[in-house]
Amino acid sequence: MQTERQKEIIEVALELISEKGIQGLTIKNLSKRIGITEPAIYRHYDSKTDILIAILDHFNNNTEHIFKREMQNVDKSLDKIAHLFTKHFAHFSAKPSLLAVIFSEEIFRNDPVLIDKISKVIDKNHQILAEIVSVGQKNGEIRLDIEADHLSTIITGTLRLFVKRWQFSGHTYNLPEEGKKLIESIKHLIIK
Repeated sequence: MQTERQKEIIEVALELISEKGIQGLTIKNLSKRIGITEPAIYRHYDSKTDILIAILDHFNNNTEHIFKREMQNVDKSLDKIAHLFTKHFAHFSAKPSLLAVIFSEEIFRNDPVLIDKISKVIDKNHQILAEIVSVGQKNGEIRLDIEADHLSTIITGTLRLFVKRWQFSGHTYNLPEEGKKLIESIKHLIIK
């Protein structure tokens, strides 16, 4: 369980990354923005890497909860996929600074701990989505001529590109509203 100060540090870290890129996330910038000393930051996190791990853990906990709930949902697979997209679009729309970390894996490439952490998140989400697709194929909802694993990759890649375009546009359109149209297009592509 995180303390209020740890939560504040994560929020400010996300803001800094969103505004200035990963190079803008320094302990000095964090302490200045929050209004505390640098040693005070170190009382809560040992390093910048620990802060990034905390951000990834926060995102992972949220997405894991969403994915697990959808797995237990009795809806059809197409509806589960739509719910997953809708919830992610709403989450990113409410907290766009998350995108600066979550979909910027290249910032982790020189840190094996962070690469391992983000890889596990991506792999777990991909596996759950592939399972949803596979069930949809078995139930006759989703096309069978493409492997579930490949459809999962296509769906995840579509989500990523769509959200990145929204980020690069400066959030100029309503992500959840435009996302509904994208969801319908994906349904048309994968439906049997």
